[in-house]
Amino acid sequence: MGLEKEIQQLENEVTEKQQLLTALRKKRAAEPISDYEFKDKQGNNKSLSEMFGNSNELLLIHNMGKSCAYCTLWADELNGISNHMNNRVPLVVISPNEPNVMKEFAESRTWNFDIYSSNGNTFKKDMGFENVDGMVQPGVSVFTKDEKGNLFHYNKATFGPGDAFSGIWHYFDLLPNGSNKWSPKFSY
Repeated sequence: MGLEKEIQQLENEVTEKQQLLTALRKKRAAEPISDYEFKDKQGNNKSLSEMFGNSNELLLIHNMGKSCAYCTLWADELNGISNHMNNRVPLVVISPNEPNVMKEFAESRTWNFDIYSSNGNTFKKDMGFENVDGMVQPGVSVFTKDEKGNLFHYNKATFGPGDAFSGIWHYFDLLPNGSNKWSPKFSY
């Protein structure tokens, strides 16, 4: 088999595995959850149910906050597609930082998506994005709301270098030296 044909075959297998992973994730049982309270950039309360707007679906990014260059990379990339995503489903980012810290950092990055602080609540831990030592982890959750207003944690995935949620790694994979141990920085 020629190299091009082998590459195409493997790309097809990866696509099939991704479709299988998507199907398996959709088989998860949606878990009922409480209506958590967050703080917006001005320190005002915003409930999870309010984040849905008129939708019955919500895409929520679990960010690790100002100290994480990797999470900043994901958020910077998200910034470029947030208008497209919001056209399909409400998109919000949750940070563990206090509202004033979160506001200053988001503005310094010119992020245009809605961002809320989970500081002071158990949301990240309850959703599986904070370990027993209090270390938060990045990822994404999908929430649904039924006609009675009940909320459910429908699906989730974690973030990490090379994942499907940040395209930069896949571009680097095409280079002769791959990412060459590259890691994101807050500025270049």
